[in-house]
Amino acid sequence: MPETHGRRRAALRDSLTDAGLDALLVTDLLNIRYLTGFTGSNAAVLVHAGGDGQTLFCTDGRYTTQSAAEVPDLETVVDRASAAALVKRVAKDWKVGFESQHVSVEEYEDLRKHVELTRTPGLIEKLRLVKDEAEIEALRQACAAADRALDDLVAAGGLRPGRTELEVARDLEHRMLEHGSAEPSFASIVAAGAHSAIPHHRPTHAELKRGDFVKLDFGATVDGYHSDMTRTFVLGEPADWQREVYDLVHAAQAAGVDAVAPGVEVSDVDAAARSVIAAAGRGEEFAHGLGHGVGLQIHEAPSLAATGVGTLSAGMAVTVEPGVYLAGRGGVRIEDTLVVRAGEPELLTLSTKNLVVV
Repeated sequence: MPETHGRRRAALRDSLTDAGLDALLVTDLLNIRYLTGFTGSNAAVLVHAGGDGQTLFCTDGRYTTQSAAEVPDLETVVDRASAAALVKRVAKDWKVGFESQHVSVEEYEDLRKHVELTRTPGLIEKLRLVKDEAEIEALRQACAAADRALDDLVAAGGLRPGRTELEVARDLEHRMLEHGSAEPSFASIVAAGAHSAIPHHRPTHAELKRGDFVKLDFGATVDGYHSDMTRTFVLGEPADWQREVYDLVHAAQAAGVDAVAPGVEVSDVDAAARSVIAAAGRGEEFAHGLGHGVGLQIHEAPSLAATGVGTLSAGMAVTVEPGVYLAGRGGVRIEDTLVVRAGEPELLTLSTKNLVVV
């Protein structure tokens, strides 16, 4: 998609002009992928404020064929020391920014031998906050792969007493691959019984048992973009306390989703869901933020939390994931990935959020 990457570089050039920069040295591989489409493990880009005619891409000889296909619209330099090779081509009077949050002190000291560098943290990350339609389509496909995998898992009886958390996690991840995921977004969480009260429990050889909550937090990856979804099931007829906790989290999650709209403070979205849980006297049992941005990283800006700063904009992709965790008993989390839109948000994870008894 050279035209898509070209538009992203054009938007970045506006930021360079505003910052009084002649060029930006980009070394973070995710930001390079965002700007060029390159998916290899070694590269740098020198984005010039004057246009793509002066912009240079550099990678090493392992990637000459790959880069020709993925980055056909930029002049390519072949050199193992990609960043150093590009700064050597910088004119002495250029003011050049660099991604200070991604460069080590040693790398900085080496690069500044060739050119004076200006710290410019977060320029590209600010652009990545709002997704374009190509990014949203990749997110949509990643969420669909996760939805279908979960449907298959449940239909095949994959959530049943006697299976271990690890077996369920591996089964779910395999099914996501079958539905088009390149890899899991992160190590899948499968937490049964008392383990479901641990927000980020790692699957073990513990067996699922009748009466357990089973919490599944997982995601798929398509074209580098990550989905994120949590659903909580119960094995056998739920106890009254399980219905109470599930209904509470379900209501809080709905309130959080309803609060997602352009111009809303991220802390207010968190408050909309958190207030539902606090009103039920369980505020202390919801001890994490409500959600986060998703995209080329599974956790990226914005942060939907009480301490979060900023407002939502149309096109941002975020999660809404309240939870209530009763130590030693069990817990519930319900999470969706969605896109901020004018009016109602676009829900990308479509698996039912009603309590499913298996």
